[in-house]
Amino acid sequence: MKGIDWFLFGMLVAVGLAWIAPEPGARGGVLHAELLNKLGVALIFFLHGLTLSFAALKAGTLRWRLHLLVQLSTFVLFPLLGLVIITVLADHLSGALRTGLFFLCALPSTVSSSVALTALARGNVPAAVFNATLSSVLGVFLTPLWLGITHATGAHALPLGAVILDLLKWLILPLVLGQLARPWLGAFAGRHKPAIHRVDRATILLLIYTSFCDSFKAGLWVGHGAGLLLLTAGLCALLLFLVMSSTTLLSRASQMPLEDRIVAIFCGSKKTLASGVPMARLMFGNDPSVSLILLPLMIYHPLQLVVCGWFAARWGRRES
Repeated sequence: MKGIDWFLFGMLVAVGLAWIAPEPGARGGVLHAELLNKLGVALIFFLHGLTLSFAALKAGTLRWRLHLLVQLSTFVLFPLLGLVIITVLADHLSGALRTGLFFLCALPSTVSSSVALTALARGNVPAAVFNATLSSVLGVFLTPLWLGITHATGAHALPLGAVILDLLKWLILPLVLGQLARPWLGAFAGRHKPAIHRVDRATILLLIYTSFCDSFKAGLWVGHGAGLLLLTAGLCALLLFLVMSSTTLLSRASQMPLEDRIVAIFCGSKKTLASGVPMARLMFGNDPSVSLILLPLMIYHPLQLVVCGWFAARWGRRES
């Protein structure tokens, strides 16, 4: 839990620094955020590739009903729920917040926390590794595809081909290079996993800082108070409840063993901050409202950890 605590605290510090000193991380600042963000994204996914063992995936590949449920929850159920919410509340949400809620819904699942919580709950860990990894790869194509379909026009319209090409260049290519480097650096990475994890999280915090710098410099947050945070938190809680309830009912209806139901619930309801922040930086570029777009994800992230952590601890205490 200490790793989770420092990272959540770091998120607050990153936003606070952007508020106090936005100039260095804003567009044209001394940090050269336009290039720094892309290099940070590449570093994150190179480290993911370096530490990812495909040997661990083989044992989980045959649970096709489980995999289908998780991926449909991640890339179909979630986006459909998001569309319903932003349509019903269209008059009460700003354009950036609507985009942010749908961006959250279209993201892939997490990898590290889904696997860690599945292990804590004594679930099917190989299946969790397989689904979380598959979700990350599919998300490179499906996340911008969903955003391209639903935001074809307007302030956040996306040039779909260019976005996917950018994601392939800065996400998938470093991931592949990390995998190719495993024969030489894999043992080193295995011995220094905690340090690599800290570098990964510190890079994400840097991306969060630069994401908020432009918006604070432009005064985008003027006039937004606690009401915006409470509304966003309520919608995130609603999404988490609906998806966890749906995956629970569907996995039970499919008569899956508890170990597989745990995977369906955790992997099917989680959304990745580790990939979401870099993807937002690449997809929305230097749009000052990117911080508002990221707000739902930054609220959903700690919420899912707290709720799923409680369930994982409860299931982990069950009798064999």
